[in-house]
Amino acid sequence: MHNFKELKVWQKGRKFVKDIYGLTKKFPKEELFVMTSQMRSASISIPSNIAEGAGRGSDKDFSRFIDIATGSTYELESLIYVGFDLEYYSEDVLNEYLDRIQEIQKMLFHFKNHINT
Repeated sequence: MHNFKELKVWQKGRKFVKDIYGLTKKFPKEELFVMTSQMRSASISIPSNIAEGAGRGSDKDFSRFIDIATGSTYELESLIYVGFDLEYYSEDVLNEYLDRIQEIQKMLFHFKNHINT
């Protein structure tokens, strides 16, 4: 078992959840049960799956949960593009959030490789 709270990728994921909540607060009210909900859910899935995987009994199980967290980053990345396409934020905001999600993706990739060696 791993202590997920010490993992930098979990810490970054957790902070990103808070920032996604802040970003989606500005969305139109009609998006509450669509984009807002989907983006928040995908963001929460990232640190949650890291934590759940850390509590599993084997590195193989942990690796599987890292894969799930990674999938959630790609879902969220796609939703970030959609939010921009719908003109909910500027290109500067788009690029900031894309840079951050891509950093988490890279960290998950490297962490999974570390687990599997």
